[in-house]
Amino acid sequence: MTAMTHDITQQRGGSRTAGGLGFAVLSAACFALSGPVASGLLDAGWSAGSVVLVRMALGALVVAPFAAVALHGRWDLLRRNAGLVLAYGVLAVAGAQYCFFAAVSRMQVGPALMIEYIAPAAVVGWLWVRHGQRPGRVTLLGAAVAALGLVLVLDLASGGGLDPVGVLWALGATAGLTGYFVISADERNGLPPIVLAGGGLLVGTALLGSLGLVGLLPLDRGDAAATYAGQLLPAWLSLLVLGVVTAAVAYATGIAASRRLGSRLASFVALLEVVAAVGFAWLLLAELPSALQLVGGALILAGVVTVKSGE
Repeated sequence: MTAMTHDITQQRGGSRTAGGLGFAVLSAACFALSGPVASGLLDAGWSAGSVVLVRMALGALVVAPFAAVALHGRWDLLRRNAGLVLAYGVLAVAGAQYCFFAAVSRMQVGPALMIEYIAPAAVVGWLWVRHGQRPGRVTLLGAAVAALGLVLVLDLASGGGLDPVGVLWALGATAGLTGYFVISADERNGLPPIVLAGGGLLVGTALLGSLGLVGLLPLDRGDAAATYAGQLLPAWLSLLVLGVVTAAVAYATGIAASRRLGSRLASFVALLEVVAAVGFAWLLLAELPSALQLVGGALILAGVVTVKSGE
């Protein structure tokens, strides 16, 4: 009987991990589309604030009904976790999205995402500082390799480098993405993933909408069409893809993945977003980082992989 129970537990654990990996891959692919699609809108004259606000609002509209059903009338659960949902909406949703799109408005999608995805190593640092989970030598080696990769991505040796303001925005996106992984993986709050995603999207929409209403956030609307791979696409369709695919589906599946895999493994699998985003940017925008930046991106990925193996 004990052996049978052990086998059933192993099967459930394996199924949970497999499901988590599936969610993580789907989430990474959906998120990867956001940069290239948003870049087309930014080039057409849309402001980063407008793109992010519409993306979050559409995502919230799609997710909210499912979140309400998932609560099963347990609104007290949402009230008890109001601070957590607020932090998720401000940091992991509004902050990460706006900083990334602001970075993309000043630099190519690939390098911006390579910088943002230092976040998995930052997760390890946060767990060390906050929970005393001290990294070992292999982890520190991985961090050093990732840091070297970052130097190459920044292209400091050529003297030209990247737009420094764009780099700062990308680092802001790093902080937001770190918060996304850490908060998403916390199962102790009891919030279903779809509820956390919906709540975060609503908070982010309310925050940026308020800043736009008082004039602190530019909400410029550009042309009625954006250009991808030499073809014009209606702006409304680009915004719909951003809201439904790269926000609603991406956040819901990403949280589900983090709950099943934990913040470390989920952030590792999410590195697929970097590879997919570079591919999408090449296909849709004809953007391809320089050879040196691609080497740097590969070092960042190798460094993060080493960090994870060290953990």
